Amino acid sequence: MVAESLRRQLRTIPNLVTFLRLGCIPIFCWLLFGLDNRLAAGILLGALGASDFVDGYLARRLDQATELGAILDPVADRFMFFAAAISMLVSGDVALWFGITALVREFGLSVGTVALAARRVGWLGVNAWGKAGSFGLMFAFPLFLLGQADIPGAGAWTIAGWVSGIPSLAIAWYGAYLYVLAGRRALAALPDTGTAGSSADS
Repeated sequence: MVAESLRRQLRTIPNLVTFLRLGCIPIFCWLLFGLDNRLAAGILLGALGASDFVDGYLARRLDQATELGAILDPVADRFMFFAAAISMLVSGDVALWFGITALVREFGLSVGTVALAARRVGWLGVNAWGKAGSFGLMFAFPLFLLGQADIPGAGAWTIAGWVSGIPSLAIAWYGAYLYVLAGRRALAALPDTGTAGSSADS
Protein backbone atom coordinates (compact mmCIF):
# COMPACT_ATOMS: atom_id res chain seq x y z
CA MET A 1 0.00 0.00 0.00
CA VAL A 2 2.81 2.40 0.88
CA ALA A 3 4.60 1.67 -2.40
CA GLU A 4 1.38 2.18 -4.37
CA SER A 5 0.73 5.49 -2.60
CA LEU A 6 4.27 6.62 -3.40
CA ARG A 7 3.83 5.70 -7.07
CA ARG A 8 0.60 7.70 -7.23
CA GLN A 9 2.29 10.72 -5.70
CA LEU A 10 5.21 10.46 -8.12
CA ARG A 11 2.81 10.55 -11.07
CA THR A 12 1.11 13.81 -10.11
CA ILE A 13 1.74 16.73 -12.45
CA PRO A 14 3.27 19.04 -9.77
CA ASN A 15 5.79 16.41 -8.72
CA LEU A 16 6.65 15.66 -12.35
CA VAL A 17 7.32 19.38 -12.82
CA THR A 18 9.61 19.32 -9.78
CA PHE A 19 11.55 16.37 -11.22
CA LEU A 20 11.76 18.17 -14.57
CA ARG A 21 13.28 21.21 -12.88
CA LEU A 22 15.79 18.98 -11.11
CA GLY A 23 16.64 17.31 -14.41
CA CYS A 24 17.65 20.68 -15.84
CA ILE A 25 20.54 21.05 -13.37
CA PRO A 26 22.89 18.71 -15.31
CA ILE A 27 21.97 20.63 -18.46
CA PHE A 28 22.90 23.89 -16.73
CA CYS A 29 26.28 22.45 -15.69
CA TRP A 30 26.87 21.17 -19.22
CA LEU A 31 26.08 24.59 -20.72
CA LEU A 32 28.39 26.33 -18.25
CA PHE A 33 31.34 23.95 -18.20
CA GLY A 34 30.91 21.81 -21.30
CA LEU A 35 29.93 24.45 -23.84
CA ASP A 36 31.24 27.51 -21.96
CA ASN A 37 27.96 29.19 -22.94
CA ARG A 38 27.13 31.61 -20.15
CA LEU A 39 24.26 33.18 -22.06
CA ALA A 40 22.37 29.89 -22.38
CA ALA A 41 23.30 28.84 -18.84
CA GLY A 42 22.07 32.16 -17.44
CA ILE A 43 18.79 31.98 -19.33
CA LEU A 44 18.16 28.41 -18.17
CA LEU A 45 19.00 29.27 -14.56
CA GLY A 46 16.72 32.29 -14.70
CA ALA A 47 13.90 30.13 -16.05
CA LEU A 48 14.41 27.63 -13.23
CA GLY A 49 14.25 30.44 -10.68
CA ALA A 50 11.14 31.94 -12.27
CA SER A 51 9.42 28.54 -12.27
CA ASP A 52 9.88 28.13 -8.52
CA PHE A 53 6.18 28.75 -7.87
CA VAL A 54 4.86 26.54 -10.70
CA ASP A 55 4.77 23.17 -8.92
CA GLY A 56 3.12 24.65 -5.84
CA TYR A 57 0.59 26.52 -7.96
CA LEU A 58 -0.28 23.38 -9.91
CA ALA A 59 -0.65 21.37 -6.72
CA ARG A 60 -3.24 23.84 -5.43
CA ARG A 61 -4.94 24.42 -8.79
CA LEU A 62 -5.26 20.73 -9.64
CA ASP A 63 -5.90 19.64 -6.07
CA GLN A 64 -2.83 17.38 -6.26
CA ALA A 65 -1.01 18.40 -3.10
CA THR A 66 0.89 15.43 -1.66
CA GLU A 67 3.09 14.70 1.33
CA LEU A 68 5.89 13.85 -1.08
CA GLY A 69 5.51 17.18 -2.88
CA ALA A 70 5.60 19.12 0.39
CA ILE A 71 9.00 17.58 1.11
CA LEU A 72 10.32 17.40 -2.45
CA ASP A 73 9.65 21.01 -3.45
CA PRO A 74 11.87 22.76 -0.85
CA VAL A 75 14.52 20.03 -1.15
CA ALA A 76 14.62 20.52 -4.93
CA ASP A 77 14.86 24.30 -4.55
CA ARG A 78 17.79 23.96 -2.15
CA PHE A 79 19.52 21.42 -4.40
CA MET A 80 19.19 23.73 -7.41
CA PHE A 81 20.52 26.67 -5.42
CA PHE A 82 23.53 24.70 -4.16
CA ALA A 83 24.28 23.42 -7.66
CA ALA A 84 24.06 26.88 -9.23
CA ALA A 85 26.03 28.73 -6.56
CA ILE A 86 28.81 26.12 -6.29
CA SER A 87 29.11 25.85 -10.08
CA MET A 88 29.43 29.62 -10.42
CA LEU A 89 32.00 29.81 -7.63
CA VAL A 90 34.05 27.16 -9.43
CA SER A 91 33.71 28.94 -12.78
CA GLY A 92 34.49 32.33 -11.20
CA ASP A 93 31.24 33.93 -12.39
CA VAL A 94 30.17 35.19 -8.97
CA ALA A 95 32.10 37.14 -6.35
CA LEU A 96 33.63 34.79 -3.78
CA TRP A 97 32.23 36.63 -0.76
CA PHE A 98 28.74 36.79 -2.23
CA GLY A 99 28.57 33.13 -3.22
CA ILE A 100 29.95 31.90 0.10
CA THR A 101 27.65 34.14 2.15
CA ALA A 102 24.63 32.82 0.25
CA LEU A 103 25.80 29.22 0.57
CA VAL A 104 26.46 29.49 4.32
CA ARG A 105 22.88 30.66 4.82
CA GLU A 106 21.44 27.78 2.77
CA PHE A 107 23.71 25.22 4.42
CA GLY A 108 22.79 26.47 7.88
CA LEU A 109 19.08 26.22 7.14
CA SER A 110 19.53 22.72 5.73
CA VAL A 111 21.40 21.54 8.83
CA GLY A 112 18.84 23.20 11.08
CA THR A 113 15.96 21.50 9.28
CA VAL A 114 17.60 18.09 9.70
CA ALA A 115 18.34 18.81 13.37
CA LEU A 116 14.73 19.78 14.04
CA ALA A 117 13.49 16.68 12.24
CA ALA A 118 15.75 14.57 14.47
CA ARG A 119 14.06 16.13 17.50
CA ARG A 120 10.65 15.19 16.07
CA VAL A 121 9.79 18.82 15.31
CA GLY A 122 7.43 19.12 12.38
CA TRP A 123 7.93 21.21 9.25
CA LEU A 124 8.03 24.90 10.21
CA GLY A 125 6.80 26.06 6.83
CA VAL A 126 8.25 29.03 4.99
CA ASN A 127 8.21 32.69 5.94
CA ALA A 128 7.71 35.46 3.42
CA TRP A 129 11.12 37.05 4.08
CA GLY A 130 13.05 33.85 3.49
CA LYS A 131 11.04 33.01 0.38
CA ALA A 132 11.45 36.52 -1.06
CA GLY A 133 15.19 36.52 -0.38
CA SER A 134 15.71 33.11 -1.98
CA PHE A 135 13.61 34.11 -4.98
CA GLY A 136 15.65 37.29 -5.48
CA LEU A 137 18.93 35.38 -5.24
CA MET A 138 17.77 32.94 -7.90
CA PHE A 139 17.52 35.93 -10.23
CA ALA A 140 20.78 37.55 -9.11
CA PHE A 141 22.90 34.51 -9.99
CA PRO A 142 21.65 34.28 -13.62
CA LEU A 143 22.17 38.04 -13.98
CA PHE A 144 25.80 37.60 -12.92
CA LEU A 145 26.15 34.89 -15.55
CA LEU A 146 24.72 37.16 -18.24
CA GLY A 147 27.19 39.80 -17.09
CA GLN A 148 30.02 37.40 -17.95
CA ALA A 149 28.53 36.38 -21.30
CA ASP A 150 29.94 37.54 -24.60
CA ILE A 151 26.99 39.80 -25.43
CA PRO A 152 26.55 43.56 -25.93
CA GLY A 153 25.90 45.46 -22.71
CA ALA A 154 27.04 42.61 -20.49
CA GLY A 155 28.15 45.09 -17.82
CA ALA A 156 24.57 46.26 -17.34
CA TRP A 157 23.55 42.71 -16.43
CA THR A 158 26.27 42.61 -13.78
CA ILE A 159 24.97 45.86 -12.27
CA ALA A 160 21.45 44.42 -12.32
CA GLY A 161 22.79 41.35 -10.54
CA TRP A 162 24.19 43.47 -7.71
CA VAL A 163 21.02 45.56 -7.50
CA SER A 164 19.01 42.37 -7.11
CA GLY A 165 21.55 40.37 -5.18
CA ILE A 166 22.59 42.58 -2.27
CA PRO A 167 19.10 43.38 -0.94
CA SER A 168 17.98 39.79 -1.62
CA LEU A 169 20.92 38.45 0.37
CA ALA A 170 20.09 40.74 3.30
CA ILE A 171 16.41 39.73 3.15
CA ALA A 172 17.35 36.05 2.94
CA TRP A 173 19.51 36.31 6.06
CA TYR A 174 16.72 38.09 7.92
CA GLY A 175 14.41 35.27 6.88
CA ALA A 176 16.97 32.78 8.22
CA TYR A 177 16.96 34.64 11.53
CA LEU A 178 13.17 34.27 11.68
CA TYR A 179 13.55 30.54 10.95
CA VAL A 180 15.94 30.25 13.90
CA LEU A 181 13.44 31.97 16.20
CA ALA A 182 10.64 29.69 14.97
CA GLY A 183 12.84 26.63 15.53
CA ARG A 184 13.67 27.71 19.09
CA ARG A 185 9.98 28.24 19.85
CA ALA A 186 9.15 24.81 18.42
CA LEU A 187 11.85 23.16 20.55
CA ALA A 188 10.68 25.00 23.66
CA ALA A 189 7.13 23.74 23.03
CA LEU A 190 8.20 20.09 23.09
CA PRO A 191 6.69 18.32 26.12
CA ASP A 192 9.97 16.63 27.02
CA THR A 193 12.98 17.68 24.94
CA GLY A 194 15.26 15.25 26.74
CA THR A 195 13.08 12.30 25.84
CA ALA A 196 12.65 13.56 22.27
CA GLY A 197 16.40 13.83 21.91
CA SER A 198 16.93 10.31 23.23
CA SER A 199 14.36 8.91 20.84
CA ALA A 200 16.00 10.67 17.90
CA ASP A 201 19.39 9.23 18.83
CA SER A 202 18.18 5.64 19.25
